[in-house]
Amino acid sequence: MLLDELIEMPRIRSAIELEELPSPSTLCKAFNRLDMAVWRVLLNLSATLLPTNGVVGIDASGFDRSHASKHYTKRTKLTIQQLEVTLLVDTRANAIIDLHVTTTRKHDSKIAPSLIKRNTGEVAVLLGDKGYDDQKIRALVRETGVRPVIKHREFSSLHKAWNARLDADLYGQRSQNETVNSRLKRKYGAFVRSRLWWKQFRELVVGCLTHNIDKTL
Repeated sequence: MLLDELIEMPRIRSAIELEELPSPSTLCKAFNRLDMAVWRVLLNLSATLLPTNGVVGIDASGFDRSHASKHYTKRTKLTIQQLEVTLLVDTRANAIIDLHVTTTRKHDSKIAPSLIKRNTGEVAVLLGDKGYDDQKIRALVRETGVRPVIKHREFSSLHKAWNARLDADLYGQRSQNETVNSRLKRKYGAFVRSRLWWKQFRELVVGCLTHNIDKTL
């Protein structure tokens, strides 16, 4: 599909100095050759194009690993495992700063530390729901100079009091995560097309990268 579009886009080909159209296999080989680390760097660079403010929300969403219809899979009793995608989203610019992808059912609190450690310089305030209510996360965030605005699970009246004192306006910005998740699925699909798991991870990074560039334009 990309090659078909490039055939109809002489101005775009000229802008990127593409004198000859590549074959489909060339694109696939290039996609395979670029490591995940390279795509992460490109994602980080794309986020710098937007006016971020350091108020970052963290949230997870599911992406299907096949685009078979829900009706078909239910009728045939197929189970299609989802990818769990956790996004770090700057709430001012709706920029995706980083993501974590897993095929397992890890708890949110187990995923957050790696994202926080990778992006300490980009986050001033971390917004999270009760799924990220873990003392280890709060301690890690404070150690890196980040302010945690995370709801407590209400096991006692003290937890309810802490939640009541939470900055409602600031915490409300966490809804931008849901907006970005919804936009990704509406514009680029709620499923991945690749069949291999490592290609699926890269495909999602490319989707996030494209989202940032699209927001910039």
